[in-house]
Amino acid sequence: MTLHTRLSLMVACAVAAAVVVMAGAALLTVAALQAHQLEAALNSDARSIAAAPSEWQDIQEGMPKGYDHHKPLGPTWQLLDTDGAIVSGSAEVLPVTAAAKQIAAGQRPPFQEEVIIDGDHHQMLTVPVKYGGGAVQVAINQERTRDLLTLLAGALAAVCVLGIAGAAWLGRVVARAGLAPVEKLTESVEQVAVTTDLTKPVEVSGVDEIARLGRSVNTMLAAIDSARRAQRTLVEDAGHELRTPLTSIRTNVELLLEVERRPELAHRLPPEERASLLEDLDAQVRELATLTTELVELAREETTREDVEPVELADVVTAAANRVRTRAPGLVFTTDLSPATVMGRPGELERMVVNILDNAAKWSPAGATVATALRADGPHWWALTVADEGPGIAADDLPHVFDRFYRAPAARSMPGSGLGLAIVAQTATQHGGTVAASANEPHGTVVTVRLPR
Repeated sequence: MTLHTRLSLMVACAVAAAVVVMAGAALLTVAALQAHQLEAALNSDARSIAAAPSEWQDIQEGMPKGYDHHKPLGPTWQLLDTDGAIVSGSAEVLPVTAAAKQIAAGQRPPFQEEVIIDGDHHQMLTVPVKYGGGAVQVAINQERTRDLLTLLAGALAAVCVLGIAGAAWLGRVVARAGLAPVEKLTESVEQVAVTTDLTKPVEVSGVDEIARLGRSVNTMLAAIDSARRAQRTLVEDAGHELRTPLTSIRTNVELLLEVERRPELAHRLPPEERASLLEDLDAQVRELATLTTELVELAREETTREDVEPVELADVVTAAANRVRTRAPGLVFTTDLSPATVMGRPGELERMVVNILDNAAKWSPAGATVATALRADGPHWWALTVADEGPGIAADDLPHVFDRFYRAPAARSMPGSGLGLAIVAQTATQHGGTVAASANEPHGTVVTVRLPR
């Protein structure tokens, strides 16, 4: 069922329950009031006769001498002697039940019961006579009362049916009006899905839940658009960066294949040039593999990442320094680390530190020192610094060194993809930290990563 239908049914059921309960309560109340009035009339008439039974023994047309004809009295009554025999009464004879005989004999208190006379239901009350013994029986026909209750029940049933039908119609109207903003929001989202245009936000007005949903949809669209732009930029930049090594590899491979196909041209490619060409191919393949790995790191989805846990940052830095030390045996790596615990992903943090150390090692001359330090930076931060003794970074290039694929003019002759420091910046940001590069006096570069304690 649609939401409109469900809301309409809910409103109709709620109103139906309320109408049925109210109608049932009304019917029961009327029936109780009628029963109370009937009982009061029976008691009043029975007491009137029982108080002066001698006046009712001389009957004229069913009424005692001097009786006020305007006084309401049950249409059927009769007097019983102590043996239960009828002494006098109205024209219609009431049945003398066993209970009535016991009351006339003084063996039972007043008793009310239902009897059937000529096919009609009557309520009959039997009370003892105070003086002289015997009993008085008074009965009132209930058929008219039952007919009135039946008529009232039919009228209430009709009202219930009309009320439920009206509630169903009103519920649908209310549902349609209340869900109009949802329909509008749905159409807007469907339009975005058809056109894939994420730049047009959904129109939002008001401060209710629907407006909140609309703002959330706009936020989601903006996030998707930003992610799509970032993805497009990454693909374009990656394609540009991959094109250069692939072109070089293709040229070198074609040259080697041509020599293999035409041996008579082998003299044009001396052995030393052939070896140099193969070494160049090997270097380019390695660079391509590194670039591919770094692209995968940048494009890693949140669902594939490690769980966040308490990490001893000093241990991570030590492991990263040991890895880089084996790759750069001509450099001196020093560490001055304080115990520092952060909440993070140990694998990503280690890759971040390795990238910083690799970058420092690439630019440091033989025999230089790469100094790593880990210290507290105020009450809320840890500061990791890596200082090298390389040529340093030009002031114009410092603001861009953490951008993807950015390579300073002085670095374009060196191997690399321009993604290492971008991965460092991304990892630091994902861990709630920051990264910055500055000059190291008298020469070199200092990279500082700040992570929350």
